[in-house]
Amino acid sequence: MPAAARKRVAAPQRAGVRELAAAATREAILKAAIKVFAKHGFAGGRVEQISRAAPSHDRMIYYYFGSKEALFVAVIEEIYRRFNEAESRLALDLSQPVQALRDIVAFIWGYYQKHPEFITLLNSENLHRGVHLARGGRPGEYASPALSVLDGVLRSGIASGVFRPGLGARDVYLAIAALCYFYLSNRFTLSVFLGEDLEAPAALAHWQQFVTDAVLRTVSKS
Repeated sequence: MPAAARKRVAAPQRAGVRELAAAATREAILKAAIKVFAKHGFAGGRVEQISRAAPSHDRMIYYYFGSKEALFVAVIEEIYRRFNEAESRLALDLSQPVQALRDIVAFIWGYYQKHPEFITLLNSENLHRGVHLARGGRPGEYASPALSVLDGVLRSGIASGVFRPGLGARDVYLAIAALCYFYLSNRFTLSVFLGEDLEAPAALAHWQQFVTDAVLRTVSKS
């Protein structure tokens, strides 16, 4: 093969390698930022900590994300994306709306426990009154997949006569999220306040059942 032809073949391959390397670097920075911001919050998390954890260089963070604030926005968007992606994999049987609603509660409760960074990062963003999330320019997009899934379950339950009419997915979702989120985000102080270990397996199982029963009583027709 002539040298010129070999160059034409090699050029796209090199470009592809560079693109893969760039994507890998960006992903490594994002993963490191999730860990650092989850531990230290937006205010306490430093760029140099993130670049060391990646491992990368400070300049690469600014190259791919522009600023620490923009990186934090990307982190919040990423944790919501992961949550929605995990929820989309739920195999819900809409012909059995009561069980489907149980499955949604179990998913949210389990996801919060398996991904404590989700709670701590949202706690940090709430301390900043949601300003970074609002600057992401995607209001409403984060909740729409979760609400869509729940709306389908509620509609099925109403149509089959087991759920009362007039239910809104937003309200039911807020009830589930509030009951699960508050328990886990405050479990350490509540354990001291109540004088019991809220992280004990039996306590966790009890609260999941309590949340499930509370939600089902709220939506049930009878």
